Amino acid sequence: MADPKKPADKKPAADINKSAEIRKVATAMKASGEKPRPVTIIATLKKHGVTVSSPQVSMVLKRMGFKPRKRRKAGSLAAAVAVANKANKTGKSKTKISVEDLVAAKKAVGRLGGLDRAVAAIEALRQFES
Repeated sequence: MADPKKPADKKPAADINKSAEIRKVATAMKASGEKPRPVTIIATLKKHGVTVSSPQVSMVLKRMGFKPRKRRKAGSLAAAVAVANKANKTGKSKTKISVEDLVAAKKAVGRLGGLDRAVAAIEALRQFES
């Protein structure tokens, strides 16, 4: 006889194959054009009453052939070089950027609180020069 306290349509937690559920959600996301990311998969499964961890989702995605996203460095030096090269191409500065210039720029970016703030400061400075 069925237990009257348990709903009949819900599966017990032991009967759920969490990896299969992760694969289903990831496949559906890929089919709809979304990139399957652990955070979105965890949220989707939580709505369905399935609790999974981020490492578990990451491992299943890795086994499915999805590669992890590349991490960017905060305040990337490459972005500072790109800004400097852009200034060189506009004809405002004909000098080459030295390693010492890059080190000084990196220190300035750190003092200003990030690359976005440093670029904003440079743009504001450029307005004063004009």
